[in-house]
Amino acid sequence: MKCGLLLSLLLLFPARAFCADSPSPLYGDEIVRDFLWSEFQELPADKRPKVGLVLSGGAARGFAHVGFLEVLTNAGFPIDGIAGTSMGAVIGALFSAGFPMDQLWELGRRATFSYATKDFNKIGVLSLILHEKLMSSDAMEDFITQRIGDITFEDLQIPFSCVAMDIKTGESIVFREGPLAIAVRSSMNLPGIFKPVQYRHRYLVDGGVADNLPVDAAKALGMEWILSSHTPAGLDDASLHNILTYLLQVMEIRGELLAQQSIKDSDMVVTHKVQHIKFTEFEKSFHAGELGLEETYRRLPYIKENLLLRSFGALTDKYVLP
Repeated sequence: MKCGLLLSLLLLFPARAFCADSPSPLYGDEIVRDFLWSEFQELPADKRPKVGLVLSGGAARGFAHVGFLEVLTNAGFPIDGIAGTSMGAVIGALFSAGFPMDQLWELGRRATFSYATKDFNKIGVLSLILHEKLMSSDAMEDFITQRIGDITFEDLQIPFSCVAMDIKTGESIVFREGPLAIAVRSSMNLPGIFKPVQYRHRYLVDGGVADNLPVDAAKALGMEWILSSHTPAGLDDASLHNILTYLLQVMEIRGELLAQQSIKDSDMVVTHKVQHIKFTEFEKSFHAGELGLEETYRRLPYIKENLLLRSFGALTDKYVLP
Protein backbone atom coordinates (compact mmCIF):
# COMPACT_ATOMS: atom_id res chain seq x y z
CA MET A 1 0.00 0.00 0.00
CA LYS A 2 2.70 2.44 1.04
CA CYS A 3 4.83 1.41 -1.93
CA GLY A 4 1.98 2.21 -4.31
CA LEU A 5 1.46 5.60 -2.69
CA LEU A 6 5.15 6.41 -2.93
CA LEU A 7 5.35 5.45 -6.58
CA SER A 8 2.27 7.51 -7.38
CA LEU A 9 3.72 10.56 -5.66
CA LEU A 10 7.03 10.20 -7.47
CA LEU A 11 5.33 9.85 -10.85
CA LEU A 12 3.10 12.84 -10.17
CA PHE A 13 6.03 14.96 -8.95
CA PRO A 14 5.96 17.90 -11.43
CA ALA A 15 8.86 18.14 -13.83
CA ARG A 16 8.45 21.91 -13.60
CA ALA A 17 9.79 21.83 -10.06
CA PHE A 18 13.25 20.84 -11.22
CA CYS A 19 13.76 23.95 -13.32
CA ALA A 20 15.93 26.47 -11.48
CA ASP A 21 14.02 29.37 -13.05
CA SER A 22 10.52 28.04 -12.39
CA PRO A 23 8.14 29.86 -10.04
CA SER A 24 7.72 28.80 -6.42
CA PRO A 25 6.22 25.32 -6.02
CA LEU A 26 2.48 25.09 -5.45
CA TYR A 27 1.19 24.10 -2.03
CA GLY A 28 0.41 20.58 -3.26
CA ASP A 29 3.95 20.21 -4.51
CA GLU A 30 5.26 21.20 -1.08
CA ILE A 31 3.25 18.42 0.56
CA VAL A 32 4.65 15.85 -1.87
CA ARG A 33 8.18 17.15 -1.48
CA ASP A 34 8.02 17.18 2.33
CA PHE A 35 6.69 13.62 2.41
CA LEU A 36 9.36 12.34 0.03
CA TRP A 37 12.07 14.26 1.90
CA SER A 38 11.11 12.59 5.18
CA GLU A 39 11.31 9.22 3.42
CA PHE A 40 14.68 10.13 1.94
CA GLN A 41 16.10 11.12 5.34
CA GLU A 42 15.32 7.61 6.65
CA LEU A 43 17.43 5.95 3.96
CA PRO A 44 20.72 4.42 5.15
CA ALA A 45 23.78 6.27 3.84
CA ASP A 46 24.75 3.32 1.64
CA LYS A 47 21.32 3.28 -0.02
CA ARG A 48 21.35 6.84 -1.38
CA PRO A 49 23.76 8.94 -3.47
CA LYS A 50 26.76 10.30 -1.57
CA VAL A 51 26.17 14.02 -1.22
CA GLY A 52 29.16 16.30 -1.78
CA LEU A 53 29.33 20.06 -1.20
CA VAL A 54 31.75 22.25 -3.15
CA LEU A 55 32.73 25.68 -1.79
CA SER A 56 34.34 28.23 -4.12
CA GLY A 57 37.00 30.80 -3.41
CA GLY A 58 36.14 34.46 -3.05
CA ALA A 59 37.84 35.92 0.06
CA ALA A 60 35.30 38.14 1.86
CA ARG A 61 32.50 36.91 -0.42
CA GLY A 62 33.32 33.35 0.66
CA PHE A 63 31.58 33.89 3.99
CA ALA A 64 28.37 33.28 2.03
CA HIS A 65 29.25 29.61 2.51
CA VAL A 66 28.44 29.96 6.22
CA GLY A 67 24.82 30.85 5.44
CA PHE A 68 24.72 28.09 2.81
CA LEU A 69 25.88 25.48 5.35
CA GLU A 70 23.48 26.68 8.03
CA VAL A 71 20.43 26.30 5.79
CA LEU A 72 21.46 22.80 4.73
CA THR A 73 22.22 21.76 8.31
CA ASN A 74 18.86 23.04 9.58
CA ALA A 75 17.08 21.23 6.75
CA GLY A 76 18.63 17.91 7.81
CA PHE A 77 20.60 17.66 4.60
CA PRO A 78 23.04 14.72 4.45
CA ILE A 79 26.64 15.88 3.92
CA ASP A 80 29.02 13.06 3.04
CA GLY A 81 31.99 15.13 1.86
CA ILE A 82 33.17 18.69 1.23
CA ALA A 83 35.72 20.16 -1.17
CA GLY A 84 36.83 23.78 -1.05
CA THR A 85 39.23 26.28 -2.54
CA SER A 86 40.71 29.36 -0.85
CA MET A 87 38.06 30.83 1.51
CA GLY A 88 35.93 27.79 0.67
CA ALA A 89 38.77 25.66 2.04
CA VAL A 90 38.87 27.68 5.27
CA ILE A 91 35.10 27.45 5.88
CA GLY A 92 34.95 23.84 4.70
CA ALA A 93 37.80 22.72 6.96
CA LEU A 94 36.33 24.36 10.06
CA PHE A 95 32.86 22.96 9.37
CA SER A 96 34.22 19.47 8.64
CA ALA A 97 36.05 19.56 11.98
CA GLY A 98 32.81 20.27 13.84
CA PHE A 99 33.53 23.95 14.53
CA PRO A 100 30.25 25.36 15.93
CA MET A 101 28.03 27.25 13.50
CA ASP A 102 27.57 30.20 15.85
CA GLN A 103 31.34 30.61 16.04
CA LEU A 104 31.59 30.56 12.24
CA TRP A 105 29.16 33.48 12.19
CA GLU A 106 31.24 35.24 14.82
CA LEU A 107 34.33 34.90 12.62
CA GLY A 108 32.38 36.72 9.93
CA ARG A 109 31.58 39.56 12.32
CA ARG A 110 35.26 40.06 13.19
CA ALA A 111 36.90 39.10 9.89
CA THR A 112 40.00 40.99 8.77
CA PHE A 113 42.89 40.32 6.43
CA SER A 114 44.96 39.61 9.56
CA TYR A 115 43.37 36.14 9.64
CA ALA A 116 45.75 35.32 6.78
CA THR A 117 48.79 37.52 7.45
CA LYS A 118 50.33 39.77 10.06
CA ASP A 119 51.99 41.82 7.30
CA PHE A 120 48.83 43.46 5.95
CA ASN A 121 49.56 46.99 7.14
CA LYS A 122 50.89 50.18 5.53
CA ILE A 123 54.50 49.01 5.70
CA GLY A 124 53.67 45.57 4.35
CA VAL A 125 51.58 46.91 1.45
CA LEU A 126 54.22 49.50 0.55
CA SER A 127 56.93 46.85 0.65
CA LEU A 128 54.84 44.71 -1.68
CA ILE A 129 54.16 47.50 -4.16
CA LEU A 130 57.50 49.34 -4.08
CA HIS A 131 60.01 46.60 -3.29
CA GLU A 132 58.11 43.49 -4.45
CA LYS A 133 58.53 41.96 -1.00
CA LEU A 134 55.89 39.26 -0.62
CA MET A 135 53.96 38.85 2.61
CA SER A 136 53.91 35.72 4.75
CA SER A 137 50.69 33.73 5.22
CA ASP A 138 51.96 31.94 8.35
CA ALA A 139 49.09 33.48 10.34
CA MET A 140 46.55 31.29 8.54
CA GLU A 141 48.09 28.13 9.99
CA ASP A 142 47.86 29.66 13.46
CA PHE A 143 44.26 30.72 12.74
CA ILE A 144 43.26 27.13 11.94
CA THR A 145 45.17 25.39 14.76
CA GLN A 146 43.96 27.85 17.40
CA ARG A 147 40.36 26.95 16.57
CA ILE A 148 40.37 23.23 15.83
CA GLY A 149 43.83 22.08 16.92
CA ASP A 150 46.81 20.72 15.04
CA ILE A 151 44.83 17.97 13.35
CA THR A 152 45.00 15.94 10.16
CA PHE A 153 42.45 15.30 7.43
CA GLU A 154 41.94 11.87 8.94
CA ASP A 155 40.71 13.48 12.19
CA LEU A 156 37.84 15.36 10.54
CA GLN A 157 34.21 14.46 11.18
CA ILE A 158 33.34 14.88 7.48
CA PRO A 159 35.65 13.82 4.63
CA PHE A 160 37.24 16.95 3.19
CA SER A 161 39.66 18.02 0.48
CA CYS A 162 41.08 21.34 -0.66
CA VAL A 163 42.99 22.56 -3.69
CA ALA A 164 46.21 24.53 -4.18
CA MET A 165 48.46 25.08 -7.19
CA ASP A 166 52.16 24.38 -7.64
CA ILE A 167 53.49 27.72 -8.94
CA LYS A 168 56.46 26.01 -10.59
CA THR A 169 54.50 23.51 -12.66
CA GLY A 170 50.94 24.89 -12.78
CA GLU A 171 49.62 21.58 -11.42
CA SER A 172 46.46 21.50 -9.37
CA ILE A 173 47.35 19.89 -6.01
CA VAL A 174 44.50 18.23 -4.10
CA PHE A 175 44.97 17.69 -0.38
CA ARG A 176 42.90 14.98 1.32
CA GLU A 177 45.33 13.50 3.85
CA GLY A 178 48.06 14.64 6.21
CA PRO A 179 48.30 17.92 8.20
CA LEU A 180 45.24 20.12 7.72
CA ALA A 181 46.40 23.65 8.62
CA ILE A 182 49.20 23.91 6.05
CA ALA A 183 46.90 22.53 3.34
CA VAL A 184 44.26 25.18 4.07
CA ARG A 185 46.93 27.88 4.18
CA SER A 186 48.24 26.73 0.79
CA SER A 187 44.75 26.76 -0.70
CA MET A 188 44.23 30.45 0.13
CA ASN A 189 47.82 31.62 -0.43
CA LEU A 190 47.32 34.43 -2.96
CA PRO A 191 50.06 34.43 -5.64
CA GLY A 192 51.89 37.70 -6.06
CA ILE A 193 50.84 38.78 -2.55
CA PHE A 194 51.94 35.93 -0.29
CA LYS A 195 55.16 33.94 -0.48
CA PRO A 196 54.62 30.45 -1.93
CA VAL A 197 54.16 27.81 0.77
CA GLN A 198 57.02 25.34 0.61
CA TYR A 199 55.61 21.90 1.33
CA ARG A 200 57.63 18.81 0.53
CA HIS A 201 58.98 19.50 -2.98
CA ARG A 202 56.16 21.90 -3.90
CA TYR A 203 55.81 25.71 -3.99
CA LEU A 204 52.12 26.23 -3.40
CA VAL A 205 49.75 29.13 -4.05
CA ASP A 206 46.00 29.77 -3.97
CA GLY A 207 43.92 27.02 -5.57
CA GLY A 208 41.61 29.62 -7.09
CA VAL A 209 43.98 30.06 -10.01
CA ALA A 210 43.80 26.33 -10.78
CA ASP A 211 40.36 25.14 -9.66
CA ASN A 212 38.14 27.79 -8.08
CA LEU A 213 35.12 25.50 -7.73
CA PRO A 214 36.68 22.06 -7.12
CA VAL A 215 33.96 19.68 -8.28
CA ASP A 216 36.53 17.10 -9.42
CA ALA A 217 38.05 17.07 -5.93
CA ALA A 218 34.65 16.25 -4.45
CA LYS A 219 34.13 13.45 -6.96
CA ALA A 220 37.58 12.09 -6.06
CA LEU A 221 36.28 11.76 -2.48
CA GLY A 222 33.60 9.45 -3.87
CA MET A 223 30.76 11.97 -3.96
CA GLU A 224 27.97 11.08 -6.40
CA TRP A 225 25.65 14.10 -6.20
CA ILE A 226 27.29 17.53 -6.16
CA LEU A 227 25.85 20.75 -4.76
CA SER A 228 28.12 23.75 -5.38
CA SER A 229 28.20 27.04 -3.51
CA HIS A 230 29.44 29.75 -5.89
CA THR A 231 30.46 33.28 -4.84
CA PRO A 232 30.98 35.15 -8.13
CA ALA A 233 33.01 38.32 -8.49
CA GLY A 234 31.59 41.60 -9.74
CA LEU A 235 34.19 42.80 -12.22
CA ASP A 236 34.66 46.53 -12.84
CA ASP A 237 37.46 49.01 -13.35
CA ALA A 238 36.44 51.48 -10.62
CA SER A 239 38.83 50.09 -8.03
CA LEU A 240 41.85 49.48 -10.27
CA HIS A 241 44.31 51.91 -8.70
CA ASN A 242 47.64 50.05 -8.49
CA ILE A 243 49.44 46.81 -9.29
CA LEU A 244 47.86 45.09 -6.28
CA THR A 245 44.28 45.77 -7.37
CA TYR A 246 45.09 44.80 -10.96
CA LEU A 247 46.57 41.52 -9.73
CA LEU A 248 43.47 40.75 -7.66
CA GLN A 249 41.26 41.52 -10.68
CA VAL A 250 43.24 39.11 -12.86
CA MET A 251 42.80 36.36 -10.25
CA GLU A 252 39.06 37.09 -10.03
CA ILE A 253 38.68 36.81 -13.81
CA ARG A 254 40.71 33.60 -13.91
CA GLY A 255 38.65 32.10 -11.07
CA GLU A 256 35.35 32.92 -12.77
CA LEU A 257 36.44 31.40 -16.07
CA LEU A 258 37.49 28.20 -14.31
CA ALA A 259 34.26 28.04 -12.33
CA GLN A 260 32.05 27.94 -15.42
CA GLN A 261 32.98 24.36 -16.35
CA SER A 262 32.64 23.24 -12.74
CA ILE A 263 29.14 24.74 -12.62
CA LYS A 264 28.20 22.57 -15.62
CA ASP A 265 29.64 19.52 -13.83
CA SER A 266 27.57 20.13 -10.67
CA ASP A 267 24.12 18.61 -10.12
CA MET A 268 22.92 21.83 -8.48
CA VAL A 269 24.50 25.24 -7.88
CA VAL A 270 23.63 28.06 -5.49
CA THR A 271 25.06 31.27 -6.94
CA HIS A 272 25.08 33.83 -4.17
CA LYS A 273 24.28 37.49 -4.88
CA VAL A 274 27.56 38.83 -3.50
CA GLN A 275 29.09 40.41 -6.60
CA HIS A 276 29.02 43.87 -5.01
CA ILE A 277 31.40 42.76 -2.23
CA LYS A 278 35.03 43.35 -3.11
CA PHE A 279 37.67 40.67 -2.60
CA THR A 280 39.21 42.36 0.47
CA GLU A 281 36.07 43.93 2.01
CA PHE A 282 36.18 41.70 5.05
CA GLU A 283 34.04 44.16 7.02
CA LYS A 284 31.18 42.89 4.81
CA SER A 285 31.85 39.20 5.54
CA PHE A 286 28.93 38.80 7.92
CA HIS A 287 26.63 40.40 5.35
CA ALA A 288 27.93 37.93 2.76
CA GLY A 289 26.91 35.13 5.14
CA GLU A 290 23.41 36.60 5.44
CA LEU A 291 23.11 36.78 1.65
CA GLY A 292 24.27 33.16 1.42
CA LEU A 293 21.61 32.10 3.90
CA GLU A 294 18.90 34.00 2.02
CA GLU A 295 19.77 32.62 -1.42
CA THR A 296 20.21 29.03 -0.21
CA TYR A 297 16.86 29.13 1.60
CA ARG A 298 15.23 30.44 -1.58
CA ARG A 299 16.71 27.59 -3.63
CA LEU A 300 16.20 24.86 -1.01
CA PRO A 301 12.96 23.40 -2.48
CA TYR A 302 14.63 22.89 -5.87
CA ILE A 303 17.79 21.48 -4.28
CA LYS A 304 15.72 18.90 -2.38
CA GLU A 305 13.71 18.01 -5.47
CA ASN A 306 16.82 17.46 -7.57
CA LEU A 307 18.32 15.14 -4.96
CA LEU A 308 15.00 13.30 -4.58
CA LEU A 309 14.86 12.71 -8.33
CA ARG A 310 18.44 11.37 -8.25
CA SER A 311 17.37 9.08 -5.38
CA PHE A 312 14.29 7.72 -7.19
CA GLY A 313 15.59 4.15 -7.29
CA ALA A 314 16.54 4.09 -3.62
CA LEU A 315 13.19 5.50 -2.56
CA THR A 316 11.21 2.94 -4.52
CA ASP A 317 13.46 0.03 -3.49
CA LYS A 318 12.79 0.90 0.13
CA TYR A 319 9.27 -0.49 -0.15
CA VAL A 320 9.71 -3.23 -2.73
CA LEU A 321 9.84 -6.63 -1.09
CA PRO A 322 12.63 -8.96 -2.26
